Amino acid sequence: MRVAVLAVLAIVALGAGIVGFSLIMAAEIKAPKAGTRTPVGQPGKAATPVAVPGIADSEEGKTETAVFAGGCFWCTEFAFEQVAGVVDVESGYCGGTKATANYDRVHLGTTAHAEAIRVTYDPNKVSYEDLLAVFFDAHDPTQLNRQGEGDIGRQYRSAIFFADDEQKKLAEAKIAELDAKKVHKKRIVTKLEPLKEFYPAEDYHQDFARKNPYVPYIQSHSIPKAMQVRTKHPDLIRSGN
Repeated sequence: MRVAVLAVLAIVALGAGIVGFSLIMAAEIKAPKAGTRTPVGQPGKAATPVAVPGIADSEEGKTETAVFAGGCFWCTEFAFEQVAGVVDVESGYCGGTKATANYDRVHLGTTAHAEAIRVTYDPNKVSYEDLLAVFFDAHDPTQLNRQGEGDIGRQYRSAIFFADDEQKKLAEAKIAELDAKKVHKKRIVTKLEPLKEFYPAEDYHQDFARKNPYVPYIQSHSIPKAMQVRTKHPDLIRSGN
């Protein structure tokens, strides 16, 4: 579905007009402080792998990272950008190899990758448990290898890429809690996968929803998911959003 979206983006930007304008204004989400993005390859070429940091120094102090996959990374990135304590969100590919870590290959569903996001956050302002709560409300974790009717394939799977045993333990506990409370009508199928490499996506994917709010896909998918997170977790939303 999104291949077609990219192909007609220029036309859509002109023709969308004021459709959904009030919704977009209501859902305007300011980006967190921009972090330095690692240079990536051009569309169609393999992205350069980035060593996954555990804790690093930044202007915000000590930061940690969390990697999630919840369908289209345009949507998950947009949902997490509004969370207080999040320093940066980067779209990318996880679970596969460097050779096929590019959109031309990943969107076909023939690689082992999932469209994922890497969330850099300040643990003094937001916890990993808080991020897990946002993650499970930013997509449907009961859908296997898909999100909705249009995004179908392993690349859209629900997954948590844990960096260490602590992240794995917290993720397992969250899934058990949600299933026990029957928060969802169906069983959660989110996979827990060890984090090996995170490959940043092409530049045009970064901050896509925020930069292209009039695109119909963004209006019908990304904005509602971000608004759902706001509704369920108002205490986690960045002030001024």
